[in-house]
Amino acid sequence: METSELLKKVRKIEIKTKGISKELFSGEYHSAFKGRGMSFSEVRDYQIGDDVRNIEWNVTARTGVPHVKVFEEERELTVMLLVDVSPSSMFGTHAYIRRDLITEIAAILAYSAMSNNDKVGMILFADEVKMYIPPKKGKKHILRIIRELIEQPSEGVNTNVSEALQYFSNLVKKKSICFVISDFFTSDFDKALQVAARRHDIVGMHLHDPFEKSLPFAGLLQVMDAETCQRLVVDTHDRSIRKAHEEAFAKKEFNLQNLFNRCGADLLSLDARESYIIALHRFFKKRAR
Repeated sequence: METSELLKKVRKIEIKTKGISKELFSGEYHSAFKGRGMSFSEVRDYQIGDDVRNIEWNVTARTGVPHVKVFEEERELTVMLLVDVSPSSMFGTHAYIRRDLITEIAAILAYSAMSNNDKVGMILFADEVKMYIPPKKGKKHILRIIRELIEQPSEGVNTNVSEALQYFSNLVKKKSICFVISDFFTSDFDKALQVAARRHDIVGMHLHDPFEKSLPFAGLLQVMDAETCQRLVVDTHDRSIRKAHEEAFAKKEFNLQNLFNRCGADLLSLDARESYIIALHRFFKKRAR
């Protein structure tokens, strides 16, 4: 991609996602993801309704006036984005290919974290980890994340969520919020998820296309697996094939949800034809409650 074209694309995503984050998600992100605890800030005069357990007895004895301790949340968090850039991320039959949605969602999460003074880092993965960007703060850092998401080529022969989670667990020791953004065309990452979820707050984001859920009624279709390049002719008029396809997707969704529940992690399912803004808004509200 030419430099001027890349800058235009980065700027376009920045304008769209920064605005959405500022208007909708900054406050909700703060409520949904709490800080590490509370730290002492100051003392002030006791007021009716204050918790008597917070009375500062030394200051009260010295002044003869009841005083209470004031605490504030230790806010600073580390947010890690584990982003799937395998060849299947380039699939799409609706308004966007999956990679475009992934880039916008990752940018919104990054700007929401930045507006709350949290650090943001990123791991790009396919069949192996492709890139690691250490957590930092600041606008330039967020723009770099967006640029790398746009520029990173889709390479590999599968989607290896397990290796990405293992890499993250070995690298990041302090408790963090970790968003795993993928189509989850993978298996056998149960153990890696369980280990990561013991220390970190894990949120899976399953992005899927409408055709992955239900085949169109379009006669004979030649399809190709983006990661293995295997080709197949499918008769979409065949009810048994359509039913098997729908059941396979439903089973995958059910198994994914069960896995994340068992590990104490969250999973958000995002359909490419629906507004991810509404889905994220609903999810943050639910987390805050």
